[in-house]
Amino acid sequence: MNERQLILAGAINMFTAVAAGAFGAHGLKQILSAEMLAIWQTAVTYQMAHALGLLAVALLLPRLQSGLAAWAGSAMLAGIVIFSGSLYVLALTGIRVLGAITPIGGVAFLLAWVLLAAAAYRNGENLRVR
Repeated sequence: MNERQLILAGAINMFTAVAAGAFGAHGLKQILSAEMLAIWQTAVTYQMAHALGLLAVALLLPRLQSGLAAWAGSAMLAGIVIFSGSLYVLALTGIRVLGAITPIGGVAFLLAWVLLAAAAYRNGENLRVR
């Protein structure tokens, strides 16, 4: 992913995370059980954190000059879709088998952070304050 794509993905995901958080707090409070609301909130929290991560990767991408950083952004976006997406659907439908998909998204998050760390390690000289 390039800087523009990462910024767009980050901004869209921040918007949807805020909207989903508000919807959960106000629209779903009377509909879902406490357990399902907690699952919804977990999805919102991870989506928001990793949307910020996408923006951070976008800012670092030109300085890291590494394909690893671009792959980190892609893995982060995949993690949002798989992890948070599966939890949103689980909370709304109660289909428990979706919980089996969620860890794949978690692994994508972990991979994203490892890739970003590897990019910084390989190209750390570009990160110095000028």
